Amino acid sequence: DNLLRRAACQEAQAFGNQLIPSSMPLKKATVFLNPAACKGKARNLFEKNAAPILHLSGLDVTVVKTDYEGQAKKLLELMENTDLIIIAGGDGTVQEVITGLLRRADEAVFSKIPIGFIPLGKTCTLSHTLYPESTNQVQHITNATLAILKGETVPLDVLQIKGEKEQPVFAVTGLRWGSYRDAGVKVSKYWYLGPLKTKAAHFFSTFKEWPQKHEAVLRYLGPTERPPEEPEEKPSRPPLYVRIYRRLRLYWASRPKEIPQDVAPEDWEELKLSTIELSIATQNKQLDLTRTEDFMDICIEAETVSKGQFVNRGSQKMRDPHVCPEGSQCIQASRCILQLPEGTEGSFGIDNEEYEAMPVEVKLLPRKLRFFCDPRMRAQMLHAAVQ
Repeated sequence: DNLLRRAACQEAQAFGNQLIPSSMPLKKATVFLNPAACKGKARNLFEKNAAPILHLSGLDVTVVKTDYEGQAKKLLELMENTDLIIIAGGDGTVQEVITGLLRRADEAVFSKIPIGFIPLGKTCTLSHTLYPESTNQVQHITNATLAILKGETVPLDVLQIKGEKEQPVFAVTGLRWGSYRDAGVKVSKYWYLGPLKTKAAHFFSTFKEWPQKHEAVLRYLGPTERPPEEPEEKPSRPPLYVRIYRRLRLYWASRPKEIPQDVAPEDWEELKLSTIELSIATQNKQLDLTRTEDFMDICIEAETVSKGQFVNRGSQKMRDPHVCPEGSQCIQASRCILQLPEGTEGSFGIDNEEYEAMPVEVKLLPRKLRFFCDPRMRAQMLHAAVQ
């Protein structure tokens, strides 16, 4: 582990030793660290493996430690200008930071700030997309921190999930509602059963009424065509005389105003569903940089599942929560409204965080945020797209 840390620090030192003009300020990096992640070990993991790399790289680093759940959302509202945002924690910390970021009044400006993710939590779904798999935790953290310095980014989709009264919540992975999610939350209760705890949690949940049904009405719109990429560099401003000439030409061009055409009504489709589990997921897990359409995947699983299948599939769902089993109905949509019957109890899992189940509107914000990724993973994605 010490050899890995030393090698990563030497690589970071090369970035720190680069000369910059005296007129150029240092790049500011704001780190949102959740010390409670990974059963309270996150602070130690960050200070040992990530902090030295960031300081050696020549960044002006500010570390903001969160003291309680939901604090990151409030801190993001007060955050001043920064060049990089770094999230050090797990899925819950990512979800809090991006929700706070996109709730800002000036989110159009702040959503262009690139985001780094240092995986320190118990569940770090995004790390599978952004960084190569590694069995060594130190290597995984140092790889993620070095990826921030290398500067390669990929655009990720975001889901905007809005209830009737609440402010919207934003997610980069997706939303789950159903029996597998409910059983998965209770796995840690059976810690004393060791490797059998997952099967035990799903087995005991079958003692409730069976088959377990979750009924709702789903209205949705189909995929949307992806607009062309905006150029990153803005064209240079034309000379003053050209701008004056253009303004005068626009002023004197007296064209009759066109009558606005009626906008075509949106083609909503409606579906009554009864399912054991419903999931709405982004495409971030299998990122395709050359995709021509933007959509989220809605998976409606059949309710006709035997108790044995439920227990076996539950273990699979713990490894890959948004897997869509055979016999499920899969829908591609850019926007959907989930209407639940009155008196519906239970919870949604939004990026592995628990929220009360209620009627919601889910809207896809395609390529909304840019996350730093390992250059090898980006090259792999482009290579896969070409093939």
